[in-house]
Amino acid sequence: MAPLLILAGLIFPLALDTFALSAALGIAGIPKERRLRTSLILSGFEAGMPVLGFFIGGAVGHVIGYFAGWTAIAFLGIAGILMLRPGDEDKEHGRLRLLARAQGIAVFDLGLSISVDELAVGFSIGLLGLPLVAAVIWIGVQAFGAAQLGMRVGDRIGEELRERAEQLAGAVLILMAGVLLIVKLTSGNL
Repeated sequence: MAPLLILAGLIFPLALDTFALSAALGIAGIPKERRLRTSLILSGFEAGMPVLGFFIGGAVGHVIGYFAGWTAIAFLGIAGILMLRPGDEDKEHGRLRLLARAQGIAVFDLGLSISVDELAVGFSIGLLGLPLVAAVIWIGVQAFGAAQLGMRVGDRIGEELRERAEQLAGAVLILMAGVLLIVKLTSGNL
């Protein structure tokens, strides 16, 4: 499977997840004048965290050798399952309302909260030996676009559609793990 197709399969769920969070910020009432700054912060975190994950995944992949592909597949599947699990909605809504009005250093909590998925994908990218520069650029661009779109339409799309986007992101990661598993089983390489 071509490396760019694998990257697309890994990055698409991140766009959905960013959209879901940004839509929640739109629902929570993030002021229009903070949308650009928030989108840039999200994009920065989302483009930066895969770099850290890539180097960790690459180092682990070097140590475990043959099992790196299997580990990446398992890691993606687990990340997808965790994204499907429902969270404490009341707690999340309260936190998002606070973040929608946050200023200064508190905005970085938002960036850290969403970039954990990117760390996991970066880890998988490192395990699979995929091109880092292409991934970082692609992740940064999609994060900015998804954040802008989510904040602009969040108050219009409603909570259920936002939750569905988040669940779809988890399902796509699981699907990607399944595709990689089939490729690994049939060709023996990843």
